[in-house]
Amino acid sequence: MAALAEIARYLDGVLRTAEIPDYPSALNGIQVDTPVEIRRIAAAVDARERTIEAARAAGANLLIVHHGLFWGGLQPLTGAMYRRMRTLLREEIGVYSSHLPLDAHAEFGNNALLARELRLDPTEGFARHETIDIGVAGTGDVPTEELVRRATEFARSHGGTVRHAGVQPGRQTRHWAICTGAGAAADTLREARTRGIDTLIVGEGPHWSAIDAEEQGLAVIYAGHYATEVLGVRAITEHVARHFGLPFSFLDAPTGL
Repeated sequence: MAALAEIARYLDGVLRTAEIPDYPSALNGIQVDTPVEIRRIAAAVDARERTIEAARAAGANLLIVHHGLFWGGLQPLTGAMYRRMRTLLREEIGVYSSHLPLDAHAEFGNNALLARELRLDPTEGFARHETIDIGVAGTGDVPTEELVRRATEFARSHGGTVRHAGVQPGRQTRHWAICTGAGAAADTLREARTRGIDTLIVGEGPHWSAIDAEEQGLAVIYAGHYATEVLGVRAITEHVARHFGLPFSFLDAPTGL
């Protein structure tokens, strides 16, 4: 067994938590402490009632997540938030969260791992956020419809569905980019246009992104926010569990989005 502080120090080092800029509500690192030694680790994409209860049922007293407890910013401990915190504190379950540090990691990151799943070879960064690239990009020569097929196969295995815009029969992908999660944002579409990206693979995006993409000759493959962010948290948790000699569980809770 190991103390949460020791595990968190190790994770912070591997993920370069202090070096990676992120949104304030991400609150990377320990979000809920626990005074007891960690006996089992659980991983989930989201810190929610369903995964907290699943961690308790699995006998885990550390939950590592990609999306933490505080995305809504400051909020009262009422309703679902109260129930989450009550279970965590009563059962002495710690929570460690990693958002952009996990997205951007070259080995355990969602973007690098999704590229591998889609049989793409990253050679450059993409999706600039302040001082770092969160996503990955590369070149090749593959039918865009084949990328849709690969993404569809991947998403289905994680409870998701794939949608796309700007994908025409016979179209070839020669310069692609990946930004998992809510990747079809104004800044990523602008970056894709200025860098000559012809195919963008993301988790999800707003309605207007499909229109803008089609009008600028960009294909966008929406492979699901949840599905595209399963890989990283499972990989880093398996790694840290192996490092500390602890059992671990992955708690699958698809949102369908």
